[in-house]
Amino acid sequence: MNHRSWHRHYDPGVPTSIRYPHIIVPDIVQIPAKTYPDKPALVFEGKEITFWELRTQILRFANALTGLDIKKGDRVGLHLPTCPQYVISYYALLSLGAIIVNLNPLYTVEELQGTAHTTGMSALITSDMSLETARILVKTADIKKVVFARLGDYSGQSPKKANASVEPEEGWHLFSRLMEDCRNTKKPRVSISPDDVAVIQFTGGTTGIPKGAMLTHKNIVVSAVQLTFWLSPLLQLIAPERRLVPVHLPLYHVYGNLIMNWAIYSCTRQILIPRFQIDDIIELVKSLKEILFFPTVATVISALLNHPKINELDLGKKLTLINSGGGPTALHLMEQLDDMGIYTSQGWGMSETAALGTSTPIFSIKKINSIGIPYPDNDVRLVDLESGLEDVPRGEPGEIIIKSPTVMKGYWNNQEGTDEQLKDGWLYTGDIAIQDEDDFLFIVDRKKDMVISGGFNIYPREVDEVLFQHPKVEFGIAVGVPDEYRGETLKAFIVLKKGQSATDREIIDFCREKLAPYKVPKLVEFRDSLPQSSVGKVLRKELRAEEIQKTAKK
Repeated sequence: MNHRSWHRHYDPGVPTSIRYPHIIVPDIVQIPAKTYPDKPALVFEGKEITFWELRTQILRFANALTGLDIKKGDRVGLHLPTCPQYVISYYALLSLGAIIVNLNPLYTVEELQGTAHTTGMSALITSDMSLETARILVKTADIKKVVFARLGDYSGQSPKKANASVEPEEGWHLFSRLMEDCRNTKKPRVSISPDDVAVIQFTGGTTGIPKGAMLTHKNIVVSAVQLTFWLSPLLQLIAPERRLVPVHLPLYHVYGNLIMNWAIYSCTRQILIPRFQIDDIIELVKSLKEILFFPTVATVISALLNHPKINELDLGKKLTLINSGGGPTALHLMEQLDDMGIYTSQGWGMSETAALGTSTPIFSIKKINSIGIPYPDNDVRLVDLESGLEDVPRGEPGEIIIKSPTVMKGYWNNQEGTDEQLKDGWLYTGDIAIQDEDDFLFIVDRKKDMVISGGFNIYPREVDEVLFQHPKVEFGIAVGVPDEYRGETLKAFIVLKKGQSATDREIIDFCREKLAPYKVPKLVEFRDSLPQSSVGKVLRKELRAEEIQKTAKK
């Protein structure tokens, strides 16, 4: 890629272009298995698995799956929480050339049925966490091959009695039994190209019907390598023996998937956290001496820093870098982290880009609410919202389009969607941003989230940022809701900080001080919590759907 003006802001040692290894995703595991075989790769509820043990178990499971006639090209649903069985299954399946369909264990049967139908899933790997849902799915979707995992089998703690007694359905295969019965550790001899599809990653569905992004082995490897080089200013100072990352992000999500692959590629120990509970996170952090990297989202940062035990953690001393994605982190939280001496970064990516697109540098200049600048080998433009052809002037809102080796191959079984999003190698993201004089990008909103009220275009994200600034507001999000007079009007949903109280008028007056009149919310609703995705992203679409339903009932 030609030199871009944003390269001047890269941290020292971060290259503008990278020579990527010509490997497939499972080859990533071989690197730490040979260089640090005895170092713990995974820690799950107190039990450790070394990098060499992980490699061995992946190969055994891959050969066991071969015995079930799972082969190259088969779509296999990975219906597991963040646990060792997910990691083992992921690399085992990809070493066979199978295509992983990442499934959220919290999805309803209806949601899973649509995914199974779209992808033609022939097999499923599930767990006791989602047994009832899996039972119905297997029958209704006619899935012939099922592997059932007990989470307690890999726990260092005593398994729960209820889970220990659970047996798979007739015809299902028990994960632990497959592992016990197969001792073959030979590498599968399957011809797999880096350009082959590895994962079908469904979009979050925040702006319409979810689509299955086809991520190739190359996409996934490149994303892990890009992140490694982006973090190289820190990694070169911290020996592999000291590298540790707590992973509370779900591995079935593209962001969690990236962290898993990056951690293995960079010889970093992962502490897998299957269920997010802030009190458990607090106790975990309290028990650790050193944390290299804490990837998370804004809602978790807020919960962490506002926890009554935060002062007991000595967080500034032990945590090197915290990264947030999925939405802006409030200014006061970023300042609090900075005051503690913790490095911060905020980034942007999509399922369609294997989670990577842009990031703020670690050491170089920081800009509040910015998603930063493109990673090495990534090119970004902002184009006009009408034609999508012309670059917009600096400081004007435009749709982000990106060209990168991490960009998906297309959408599974959806040529129309592919043609709409991919044009001449550029991915049209639907995200609207502005670019400042230093080339830093600031998300304004999703293209489809734009509110038109009284003839004015309003970008809710801009209003969100103002709501975050209110000293009593913990979380705030603006949503376009139906309005007979204006077509749409803006409503603010507010979660107040503990012990605080506020009125509608107080919130509206605060916004009026900082926004043009047409951008000021006309309605305010206070709530104890807001609907969130599995990774902590506040779901604007659900709030809007609620308001539309209310209007329909009137």
